[in-house]
Amino acid sequence: MNLQETLNWRYTTKAYDTTKKIPASDMAQVRNLLRMSPSSVNLQPWHFIIAETKEGKERMAKGTQGFFSFNEPKVLDASAVVLFCSKVDADDAYYNYIADTEDKSGRFPNEDIKNGFLGAVKTFAGIHKYDLKDLQHWMEKQVYLNIGSFLLGVASLGIDATPMEGIDVKALDEEFGLREKGYTSLVAVSLGYRAASDFNSTDKTPKSRLAESEIITVV
Repeated sequence: MNLQETLNWRYTTKAYDTTKKIPASDMAQVRNLLRMSPSSVNLQPWHFIIAETKEGKERMAKGTQGFFSFNEPKVLDASAVVLFCSKVDADDAYYNYIADTEDKSGRFPNEDIKNGFLGAVKTFAGIHKYDLKDLQHWMEKQVYLNIGSFLLGVASLGIDATPMEGIDVKALDEEFGLREKGYTSLVAVSLGYRAASDFNSTDKTPKSRLAESEIITVV
C-alpha cells in the first residue's frame, strides 16, 4: 500500500479475529517502531510493555475492569497489546545517560559537540521543569508522538490497531510496578487483524474527516 492507501485502510478496530496472530517477523518490526520514534531532544522518556501471551493479556485486562469494561474484549481478543508508559520525572543523571548513549552510537565527533547537545537537553528540560512547570506533561507529549507514528507504522504492515485511553492507569501502574520504576501508564494499543463482523471497518463505515480547505491554510 502507498501512503494514501494506508491512511484510508487503517481505522480504530473494534473487533479482532481471535484466530489470527501477528507473525514473529512483524512483531520484531513493531518493536523497532517503538524504539525508533522521534522525541524532543531525543529524550525518549518512555517504556513499553507488550503482552502477547494469554497470561500477559489477562494482566493487561486488569486495566479494563469496571467503568472501562467496554475495552476488555479489545485486549483479550487481540494478538498483542502494547502499553505506552511515560517517565514521571527526569534529572541530570538521565540527561547524561542519553548523551552517553548517543556518544556510544557515534553521533558526536568530539566532546564539544556532545557537551553542546547535553546543554540543549538540559536547557529545554529546564524550561519545562522550572519555567513552565510541566515537565511530566512535556514527556507525555513525546509518548503521544510515538503513538501517532506507531499507528501509521503498524498499518503499513497490514496490522490493525486500537488506541485506548479508556484504561485504569492506576490499576496498570500497580500491576506492572511502574511507579516504583519512575513511570506511569498512558495508553494501551491493541494489535491484530480485524474481524469480519467489525462494524467500524472502512468497508462498512466510510472514514470521515474535515475538509482540507477547512483545516489547512497555505501561505
